[in-house]
Amino acid sequence: MSSGKSSAIATSFLPISFHCSSTSAEGLCGGLGGSFFAASCASTGSAANTMANANPAPHLSVFMFSFLRYAPQPGRGGLSFRRTTLPGVSPQPAFAWSAVPGPPREFILRSKIAAVMQISKPRVLNLYLRLGGAITVNWGFLLLRIAIALGILILLHLSQRFWYRALWRVTSHWGRGLLRVGVRLTYIALLLLVVVTMAQGLVFGRGAFTRQSSIMTVVTGLWFFCAIFAYLAVKTVHGLERLWRWLRAAIAKKTVTRQSTAPSNPAHAETVADPGRRYFFRAATAAAGAAPFLGAMYGFAAERLNYQVRRVEIPLPNLPSALDGMRIVQISDIHLSSYMSRTQVRRAVDMANNLGADLAVVTGDLITGSGDSIADCVDEIRRLHAPLGIWGCNGNHEIYARAEDEAAYLYAQAGMKLLRHENAQITFKGASFNLLGVDYQRERTPRGQRQQTLAGVAPLVRRDMPNILLSHNPNTFNRAAELGIELSLAGHTHGGQIQVEILDHRLSPARFITDYIAGLYQRPLFAPAPNERAASNASAARAFSSALLASPSSPMAHMYVNRGLGTVGAPIRLGVPPEISLIVLRRA
Repeated sequence: MSSGKSSAIATSFLPISFHCSSTSAEGLCGGLGGSFFAASCASTGSAANTMANANPAPHLSVFMFSFLRYAPQPGRGGLSFRRTTLPGVSPQPAFAWSAVPGPPREFILRSKIAAVMQISKPRVLNLYLRLGGAITVNWGFLLLRIAIALGILILLHLSQRFWYRALWRVTSHWGRGLLRVGVRLTYIALLLLVVVTMAQGLVFGRGAFTRQSSIMTVVTGLWFFCAIFAYLAVKTVHGLERLWRWLRAAIAKKTVTRQSTAPSNPAHAETVADPGRRYFFRAATAAAGAAPFLGAMYGFAAERLNYQVRRVEIPLPNLPSALDGMRIVQISDIHLSSYMSRTQVRRAVDMANNLGADLAVVTGDLITGSGDSIADCVDEIRRLHAPLGIWGCNGNHEIYARAEDEAAYLYAQAGMKLLRHENAQITFKGASFNLLGVDYQRERTPRGQRQQTLAGVAPLVRRDMPNILLSHNPNTFNRAAELGIELSLAGHTHGGQIQVEILDHRLSPARFITDYIAGLYQRPLFAPAPNERAASNASAARAFSSALLASPSSPMAHMYVNRGLGTVGAPIRLGVPPEISLIVLRRA
């Protein structure tokens, strides 16, 4: 390769190639058999790297990760990758990629390969496929996902091995050989079914599941949840026992040394105290191992189906007197699937209708995967009754199932409206308010870099009337408040599905993805949004100064996060019952 600062490197298996985007030079050498695969660190938008300015290709479908999609090039056997864009949002050329011709079939390898190997900007990773295109992701973002996936797989392996060995130890003391063999074979058969079901979902997606296999998906979710948490609980007790032994041994040794006398047989003292300690930790281990199974059974059979209505009054600034007392019923995260039947959805709809709301909204995630019927879910929610209509927005699972357009079509056919980067002016008792809705808002680009949420929504915000936003992702609240949206309604978190309270501290897995887990939140209206790239771009329509924002009497934007109806992963809810929200607007 020619000398100079290099910004890209590509390697492959058949053939192995090297590419320098700053010099347009390429190197190629024979490689291992198999499919062409390469990794590159490329800077986009440079003159040498023309791929960064190519137009995106149509006909998208999911590939590898949910945030990556591929597009077959018409008229050629190639693939290209690009960033998906939401309807109503213009694609950014800097993120578009198209197919590139394959490397020449000759040996080109120069002495400057070592210089190319010194990646100057190791922040971006490009993945090339034979005969086409590239995708770019952030190094840290990709490695984090890989680490999480590997951690989960390792935890699954360790937990299954632990329970497999535990069953063998327990049954080895059984006198009847036929019973012992029967129990072991039954366990192995069930474990194989569970593993096959999980592998089927990972490889083929939820679309591979049928109605007949739904019972196995439930069993799979329950078993892996119980096995992992019971394994962790048992190992925690074992760790505490080892710590106790170490502390006792250290104290005994220190006491003997301090007395400067002959050893008083500390081993004998430990033996005397051992039975009580051994029985205590044995009982604690049994309780720790059984607790996740018992909790999961309760969460599956009882709390998961314990629908609750929560009534919340929200004061809004500059609310017209005619809108004071207007009632909004909110349903979210239905997740019609093996875990949620149409009968259960119908029961929730009936409970919502009994509230006599003026407006009904559904904030995303009608289904879980492509194998679930979104038409069945729409048939149920169309039974909602509200004088001002039924409105909704798409969630992330509509994107995963590639059902965004189908959801909008079915909504329209049922006389409802799915807002996709749209707004509607609604009049109630002579006063108007502005209802906005957006598709699920991604917080990162395909490169793994943070991006601004609610892009293109500012022109839809009205300053002459209250604004209500339907956004599945609660992390849009900061930006919504900055835009001057008085009320946001969200879902997505399920309240974490599992929540444990310890000394006034609530522990929830949803903490890993958001600060807005469930319930009512507020922040100053027009306050700059943290962690937003365009947070410093102040709107010309802002009517409040920074001093007023800091005052206790400053107008506040509010968001309510619904806990949802359904579940994902494991069909369990603990401490977070499903919810139907009744929002009552009040004048601030």
